[in-house]
Formats: sequence, structure tokens, C-alpha cells
Amino acid sequence: MAALGWLHPRRRSATARSVLAGEASAEAARKTSQELEELARTPAPDKPEKPGTPEFPVAGDDRAAAFFDLDNTVLQGAALFYFGRGLYKRKFFQRRELARFVWQQAWFRLAGEDPEHLQDARESALSIVKGHRVAELISIGEAVYDDYLAERIWAGTRALAQAHLDAGQKVWLVTAAPVEMATIIARRLGLTGALGTVAESVDGVYTGKLVGEPLHGPAKAEAVRALAAAEGLDLARCAAYSDSHNDIPMLSLVGHPYAINPDTKLRKHARASDWRLRDYRTGRKAAKVGIPAAAGVGALAGGAAAAVALHRRRH
Repeated sequence: MAALGWLHPRRRSATARSVLAGEASAEAARKTSQELEELARTPAPDKPEKPGTPEFPVAGDDRAAAFFDLDNTVLQGAALFYFGRGLYKRKFFQRRELARFVWQQAWFRLAGEDPEHLQDARESALSIVKGHRVAELISIGEAVYDDYLAERIWAGTRALAQAHLDAGQKVWLVTAAPVEMATIIARRLGLTGALGTVAESVDGVYTGKLVGEPLHGPAKAEAVRALAAAEGLDLARCAAYSDSHNDIPMLSLVGHPYAINPDTKLRKHARASDWRLRDYRTGRKAAKVGIPAAAGVGALAGGAAAAVALHRRRH
């Protein structure tokens, strides 16, 4: 995991650094997927969505695979913010930083993947883990999944992933989150593996440097392209799922792009491109403009207040 410079938002095509990040992520994903338990998969083709639509995913098509963005697509919110809460629980940082994480999570739920706020979140979260052992952070990641993530998986997106698994296809997470955290989530969900940001480590200790750059935007597309080449996949037969317009490069690579809980820009692009849309958020307003229902925001704010109050009573 990196210190400062975890995310540098750019609106540009792939560069040498994003290609390096993508290739490193693909290599790490293939290595970790070999360690995941073999899943029993029974072909069960999905029903056509409407008359005349070919069934998808196609059962037994081993040259097809599915690629799922993580934050706000599979997971409600951002994995990195929940990881930050897990670090706070283990006294990696103080109450002031916790309040910052809570606010960042609220903003993320409201506004979606805003590059500036993602940069701030990653810098504040990951600067504190430099010098820690990889095994230690993996152990914390396992606990974070149990404590926070298991109950925040979108059931609708999970069903889409399972349809690909039931059809005998591989399913990969693709995320800017650390590959270690992404791999834990993929394994817990029974997926094939994960493409994530690869951080440099020496003798099992994080150096605070990245391999290439964060797996975001064009780098995600490069990772999917590299993995498809290594796995012998036909991208025209593959599917990709995301909530963010930042992932349009990845979605444009495949023959079956899906906009899941889309932000405003992605919704507009998906409609113009005749891509399929799914929205699993609660409330008419959420479906229209991409924000959580008021009750969800209130619960988040209440949780923040409770956390601070509890801390004060204990100290």
C-alpha cells in the first residue's frame, strides 16, 4: 500500500504507468486466483431479458468472463473506508482521523467516485500502513470483511456474478482498492480472483510505493486487457459491470457492458450507447440521481456521532 500519491486524478488515456499498473495487477490476480478454492459450478443459463434477446451469460462459454467494479457496484460504499475503520479499531490512528473517514464515506455515498475525494481518502488511509507487514494487513482485511463488508454486498449485483459462475465462467473484481483487500472479498464471495492496485513490498513489508499507479480509469482497462490475453479470453464475449463513468474505458472493452447503480455521467453514456442498466439503490431519487435514501445518510451520521461519543466515554 502506498503513502501519499495513492491517486492522482487525470482525464487521459493509458500511459506507460497505467499499462504497468494493469499488467502488475493482472499478474497478481492470476497468482492469487490459483490459491482460491476450486468451486463446483453447475451450468444454469440465465433467462432472456426480453423476447428475441439471446440468453446471457452463455453456459459453457469458457472464453467469456465477467469483470466487476467493487465500490458502489458490488459493495455499498468504498472498501477502503471500511478498511480505515478496521485500522482505527486496532489503534492505527486517532479519533480525529476517524471523523475524517466517516465524512469521506458519507460524501462517497452521496457523490459517487469523485477523484479528488478518493485521492484524499487513500492518502489519509494508506500513509499510515507504510512499514507494516503484508500478513498483518491481510489479517485485518479478513476481520474488516466480517465486521463491515459482509452485510453491505448488493444482493442484485451478487446474483449477476453468480449467474456467470453458474454458467461456468470466471468472475473477477476490478478495483483501485489494494489487491490484498480485493482478493479477500473475491474469495469470500466465491469469485475467481481480483485485479487491484499493487503495492510494493520487500521481505513482506510495505515500502510505501506503488507498482505503476493506482488501478483506476484507464489502468483498469489495461488490467482487464492483460488478464484477458493471459487467460485466452475473447473480450467481445465478456461482460463488465460498474457504477462510475471513470470505468467507461473498461466497460468499452467488452461486448456486454452494464451500468450498475450508475452515476449521472455513466447513466447518460450508457443510455446513449444502448448499454444495459441496473439500479439496486433504495428510493426513486436514488435511482434518478445516484444518491442514497435520506434514511441511509441519517444512519451514517448517527453512527459517526455514536462512535465519537463512545470514544469519549472510554477516554
